[in-house]
Amino acid sequence: MTSTQEVTERAKQFADQEQNLRAKMSKVKHKIAVISGKGGVGKSTVAVNLAVALAMHGHADRIGILDADIHGPSVPRMLGLTGQRLQVGPLGAFPPSGTLGIKVVSMDFFLPDENSPVIWRGPLKMTAIRQFLSEIVWGDLDILLIDLPPGTGDEPLSIAQLLPEMDGVVIVTIPSKVSQVVVKKSVTFARQLGMPIIGIIENMSGFICPHCGKKSDIFESGGGRKIAEELNIAFLGSIPIGQEICEDADRGKPFIVEHPNSAASKSFMEIVKKIEDFLKQKAKK
Repeated sequence: MTSTQEVTERAKQFADQEQNLRAKMSKVKHKIAVISGKGGVGKSTVAVNLAVALAMHGHADRIGILDADIHGPSVPRMLGLTGQRLQVGPLGAFPPSGTLGIKVVSMDFFLPDENSPVIWRGPLKMTAIRQFLSEIVWGDLDILLIDLPPGTGDEPLSIAQLLPEMDGVVIVTIPSKVSQVVVKKSVTFARQLGMPIIGIIENMSGFICPHCGKKSDIFESGGGRKIAEELNIAFLGSIPIGQEICEDADRGKPFIVEHPNSAASKSFMEIVKKIEDFLKQKAKK
């Protein structure tokens, strides 16, 4: 049976953690969540390359990524940070830095090896995310991108509750009809929780042949734009499939750095401009 003293101590610990969270997050100008209705749409690839594009667009050393996918963390591998650990000092735990000084915190940094599963229920995941936000020394950031697992479960809900000041969400989909149906759930989720929707990105929008440069619509095309128009949401842009995107992710080399003149990289830079415009307009209100 829990004693009154234990309850008091837990309440104090929670209050201290909440105070630390608010203090840490006050140094982050903007918080943006990257979400999707279903898996397999390349959401983490989009999140990583968006972070790199933002860093390249005048925010070097001032971008962070919270890999909030507790069960399937993949951001460290995409940024060449596999096997890294947080550096602990008198002020707290400092996140590893990847390309262009992008700071990353991920469950991957706490696992013995890449093959170790995280077998947790909801409360433990909520606790971990709270600690990532309150006990990590993020420092002064212009933007913190939060890469969330697909769906509308524990992790997205935890972020929505812990960061009520969220600037907005970016929703990633692919052109297939199945993805179009499911992405509407993400839109409803964000609206019900009062999270501003920055816009929709259509990933895997056509395959560009590396030999002839011809584009083929493997998953059809235009689905993301159609959903955006139906739901009165901004359409941020389309990202085509490219063989190099997958290869670079596996090598820990961000595609947008390795192939800056590709059609996909140019799309990312255009999307970043729209996100920055959204943040500027929001700041004026």
